[in-house]
Parts: sequence; structure tokens; C-alpha cells
Amino acid sequence: MKIDLHPLFLGTAQGEEAEAIVRSCVHCGFCTATCPTYQLLGDERDGPRGRIYLIKQLLEEGSATEKTRTHLDRCLTCRACETTCPSGVQYGRLADIGREIMEQQQRRPWRQRLVRWGMRQVLPYAPRFTPLLRIGHLLRPLLPAAVANKIPARQIPARRPQQRHARVMLALAGCVQPGATPNTNIAAARVLDKLGITLLEPSGAGCCGALSYHLSQSDEGLDFARRNIDSWWPLVEQGAEAVVVTASGCGVMVKEYGRLLAADPVYGEKAKAVSALTLDLSEVVAAEDLSVLQLQHRDQKIAVHCPCSLQHGQQLPDTVNNILASLGFPLAQTRDSHLCCGSAGTYSILQPALSQQLLANKVAALRVDNPHRIVTANVGCQLHLGSAAGIPVQHWIEIIDEALVADAVAPD
Repeated sequence: MKIDLHPLFLGTAQGEEAEAIVRSCVHCGFCTATCPTYQLLGDERDGPRGRIYLIKQLLEEGSATEKTRTHLDRCLTCRACETTCPSGVQYGRLADIGREIMEQQQRRPWRQRLVRWGMRQVLPYAPRFTPLLRIGHLLRPLLPAAVANKIPARQIPARRPQQRHARVMLALAGCVQPGATPNTNIAAARVLDKLGITLLEPSGAGCCGALSYHLSQSDEGLDFARRNIDSWWPLVEQGAEAVVVTASGCGVMVKEYGRLLAADPVYGEKAKAVSALTLDLSEVVAAEDLSVLQLQHRDQKIAVHCPCSLQHGQQLPDTVNNILASLGFPLAQTRDSHLCCGSAGTYSILQPALSQQLLANKVAALRVDNPHRIVTANVGCQLHLGSAAGIPVQHWIEIIDEALVADAVAPD
């Protein structure tokens, strides 16, 4: 696709990157077939090809209308289009560039600014988010059902295993996950312990930075990245095998640290090394000899939801299914596995109407074979699906942890 950059963007790193991405698009339209918002709205501007044209117009004219921002806001950045695209267009990166330019050029209405500021002040900080969630737990019985359903039931943290293995990996604590689903990382540590791996969670690491970054606050997002690198680096130097991420959305971000901080003279090389070490939990488990796990009888049918960040962002669409199937868990049939559930980070808050439509469609697709429970690989999807599924929704590692025979012996 031909593009002539406006003088504002000529010679800039941002402009050159965007130009290269736009030029790689051959406007074939294959992406529209797998775009969730295009399927709902039927508007070319609410599909990847249409949004690329809108960003192209912005880059050529130097500014864009409020309608352009509306169509970009409606994008989930699920990146299903990238999986479908025969030309390898990096649409997700282009959308980030377009949104950041528009955020700099146009001042949002005060209500939108307040909501976005509030999310950035609370959600990335576990010490702020968790106490507010606990208040929500206390008030839950008094709240309307529509609100109460969005507050997850409180989890009682399980016992963590002792640090006893020579093999050591690092876990990202995250921001929302420690308060909302603390047993995700604990279950991961317990399962990896049985596989002969100690999983450490350094105290200084927290939010991956994706929330701020995708709200067009890239500098703020990269500060979170630097903080995590500082927390992990001493243990990386001591020989930690991997940085394990149990929330697939965070995994996409951490795997991008090397690219996003490439020009940073202090953190560039460290970020590259951290990204090279970063693995989704499913990659770690799939690489081990699972025959050493002693599991109790498993007869409940499981529906697997593969988050967009895992199947499109990390290109790992089958790892969780393959792990569970190999361990003997009965898997339910599902439909439209490529489509987003509507969580998409902050999307469920910023675009509630579209998010709820996508959620209803996804729940119906996951429950078509009458499963007993649903498993996923991302905390946002877990909470979003749990608000409407009508059956338990868990992280997939939790059902393995639940099935472990208590006295199974871990390998040395």
C-alpha cells in the first residue's frame, strides 16, 4: 500500500516504522474475516483493513477526525488479523502508533480522561488494587447482580512449595492477578516443583507495563518494564533458566521488552536478554517430562479458552490443549476459538457494550458441548468469562494442581 508521509512524521522513528507496516499491507481483506468487531458491526472502518486506511490517512494528512479515534478505540488489538494476514502485516504495532499520535493531538472528553487516568493509577499497582477488591468482596452481597457478577470470589491462597531445586525460574507477579487470582502463580509453582523446578517470584516485579503502554502512555509503560528488569536481573545473572509468565497478555508484553527498549543505552541489552528468557507457562510445562506427574482420576469435561494473547500474540494456539489432553483431561468441543472473549485488557471497561456482545458469543461457543468448567491462560479472560459463564472458570494450571497426588515425589 503506497503512503506519502506528512512532514510531521518524515525522518522520525515512529513515522518510518508506521510507513513500513502500511507498505506491507496489500489490502487483500483476508483480515476482515477473522476480525471480531467487523463481524459485529459490519463496518469496513471497524476492521483491520479499514483501520489501516484510517491510520494511513492520519500519517499522510498529519491529523485525523474524532471518528477515526472512535474506530481505533473499538479495536480489541486481539491480533487475529495478524494470524490471518498472508503478508505478515504487524497491525498491532501500527494500531499502537496511530493511537499514540491521536492521543497527543486530540484531548479526550474529561470523563474519558478521568476513567483512563483512574485505571492507570489503580490497576497496575497491586497494593492499591487488592485493598479495593477486598472492599468489593465485602460489599458484593449488597450490590446489583450486574455489578456483583464482575467481582470475582475471593481465593484463599494455597501453600507454596519450598525452594529445593537446582533448576530455578522466575515468575512475574503481575498487578491484578495477586489480588484476584493468587492461586495461579501458586499452582504454577506447585506443578513445577513436581517437575523439579523452583519458581521464584521476586518482590520488586509487578505490572508488565502493558496497561499503560496500550493506553498510549508508552513512557509510563516502559518504566514498569525497567522496574521488572531491575528486579529480575540479579537472579538472571545467577543463572535463572527462564522468566515464566502465567498471564498470556503480560507474556506478549515481556517478550517485547527487547524491541521496545532496544534504543535504551542502559536497559537495551538487559531487555533483549530478558525477552529471550521469557516463556509462557505452557511452553515450560510442554517441554518437561509430564509422565513424572502422578494425577488423580480426571473425569470432568474441560472447555479450553485460548486467549488472543496466547494464540495470536504469542502464536501458541495449541499448547494448553495438548498438555491437558496428554495428561488425560477430557476436553470439550468448542466453536470459534479464534475470536476474542471481549476482555482485551481494559477493553471491557472502555467499550462495555461491544465487550458484552463478544462475551455472550464466547460463552455460548465454549459451552456448546456442556463442559463442567472452563480453563484459560490469562487473568483478564478468566475474570471476564467468570462473570457470565455460569460454570467455574480457572487458569489451566490450577486443574493440574488440583489433580496432583499429594505425596508424589519430585525429580531431583
